[in-house]
Amino acid sequence: METRAYEIFSHINREISVRVMPGHFATKHSHVSHCIDMTKVKSDLNSAKAAAKIFADSFSGTPVDTVISLERMKMVGAFLADNLAHSGINLRQDIAVITPEISEDKLLLRDNFLPYVKDKNVLILTASATTGKTVNSAIRGIRYYGGNAVGAATVFGGEFTCDVPVVKLLGVGDISGYSSYAPVDCPLCRSGVKVDAVVNSYGYSKII
Repeated sequence: METRAYEIFSHINREISVRVMPGHFATKHSHVSHCIDMTKVKSDLNSAKAAAKIFADSFSGTPVDTVISLERMKMVGAFLADNLAHSGINLRQDIAVITPEISEDKLLLRDNFLPYVKDKNVLILTASATTGKTVNSAIRGIRYYGGNAVGAATVFGGEFTCDVPVVKLLGVGDISGYSSYAPVDCPLCRSGVKVDAVVNSYGYSKII
């Protein structure tokens, strides 16, 4: 599987890249034709900084009190908060970065995190948003807890309906032949094509 992998770069900043593997992959919400490995953006200092700077520039005119970091994006989230607090409307603002629990696709806030969301302007940060389910679920959760969702930032994103601004560094159009299907409608499964790996925010596990 790895022998088919190749790297693609963000057209905004070449410090930001992801590793792409074509095949048949199962995610939490869908079956996809390509595995998008975002380990570098999540883990490498320079890549995380570059991603955070682009996101911060995109939301420099948006009031932000809290960044909700999902899918192991907390390093990017910390740089994002720092960038936001050094310019624009959030200059010198003390911006929190939190990682709430996700239970059955729903945002779950313990009592100690509630003050960071209730009556606050909250920006969602995630690694991938192809179907929009994670982002829209997070928006509903923020509103349920009395917060104001002001936008979403994602490294890799698809086309979906959302009532807040969404900024993405790479999109499905950057990957030739990229397809995503509901598991019950997956043509690869119907054709008997074996699933190569199961994918989640931690990475992928090959199915032998």
